[in-house]
Amino acid sequence: MKVLVIGSGGREYSIASKLSESKKVDKIFVAPGNAGTSDFAENVDIDPDDIKSLKKFALDNKIDLTVVGPEKPLVDGIVDEFKKDGLLIFGPNKKAAQLEGSKAFSKEFMLKYDIPTAKYKEFNDYHKAVEGIKDFSYPLVIKADGLCAGKGVIICNSPVEALYALKDILVEKKFKDQGEKLIVEEFLEGYEASVFLIASNNKLHFFSTAKDYKKIGTGDKGLNTGGVGCFSPNLLLDNKTRDEILAKIVPKLETGLEKEGMDFSGILFVGFMITKDGPKVLEFNVRFGDPETEVMLPRLKSDLFDLLYKASSDKESIKEEDIVFSEKITMTVILTSGGYPESYKKGYEISGTKEFLKSDKDLYLVHNGTKIVSDKLYTNGGRVLSCSAMKDTMSEAREAIYSNISKIHFNDVYYRDDIGNDICKK
Repeated sequence: MKVLVIGSGGREYSIASKLSESKKVDKIFVAPGNAGTSDFAENVDIDPDDIKSLKKFALDNKIDLTVVGPEKPLVDGIVDEFKKDGLLIFGPNKKAAQLEGSKAFSKEFMLKYDIPTAKYKEFNDYHKAVEGIKDFSYPLVIKADGLCAGKGVIICNSPVEALYALKDILVEKKFKDQGEKLIVEEFLEGYEASVFLIASNNKLHFFSTAKDYKKIGTGDKGLNTGGVGCFSPNLLLDNKTRDEILAKIVPKLETGLEKEGMDFSGILFVGFMITKDGPKVLEFNVRFGDPETEVMLPRLKSDLFDLLYKASSDKESIKEEDIVFSEKITMTVILTSGGYPESYKKGYEISGTKEFLKSDKDLYLVHNGTKIVSDKLYTNGGRVLSCSAMKDTMSEAREAIYSNISKIHFNDVYYRDDIGNDICKK
């Protein structure tokens, strides 16, 4: 079988790497890929947003399964386009992708199907929004409606901060057309949990859990990022709460998908806040998360190709027993370029990766933003490398990473020094 993976980050590296373990996969292409994906796949110089060229490549090369990494091609309708030509593709159609593509759409979906979530109001006018925030206490959350690469969520602790956020989004157009409207939401207290479900024709199966760290600064300070650290499974999420989610909330999601006539075969990420009143949904993603994929897939014992192929096909269906994970703990700390998530420079040479990997047999590296020039490794993004470990305990994984992470060097390298610390202190 030939597989095309679309994307260039750590998520796509992890997907392609796991697919390469399948005996059923003969050839993997990654479009466009990164320096690391070239170790087990052929990189193809096609932009992930260029749906026409991706479809032509899949047809010309007789691709048996395409796996979409990033959210934008899904929201733009790549699944619909591929299916027009009979191409098998893992991901939701354009209608279902609105669950991530529009926060207002997802909130309306939750209210309609009685899915617990935070109180909210929707605005597309600055002056009405200024009046509307008076109905909320602080802190409150302001979210640009569309895709903002994980950076469109602002927690405001005062009216002044809220006014600045409203102005940035609706007046200054910080997020351009992705901020044509926004939602103001009550701030929920508790702990976050990422629950991943694999969908096959609107039927949802539990996949795994993870916890990521969004803030750039130690102690969860500073700006939101796409994620700078993660571990799986989420040790904060107890079995009772997980079972409550699967028994009470997931069936409502399935009902909503079916009644709305969505065609969802892919990954549904549900971001929860576990409050004193029970689990409440913060957001949906309609694809594998990044960096969650970097810590979930190494734990997967099942054949990933089998799962994705069955989920995408009308001929076969997934059974719960098909999904098997290791009991081990995986954790990652992401090396970022100085200045990320705002402005940063690319093109710095990276050294020490071999020394890092030799330090401990349970360490592994995931390439996020890298490229090779004249056989040398260079930075090529804000998130550069995910320094990761799989161990029996979180403390062991954390120790293995932080004891060796300084062996990797590049100009302006930065990483948080407290990933997993909140768990290890318990």
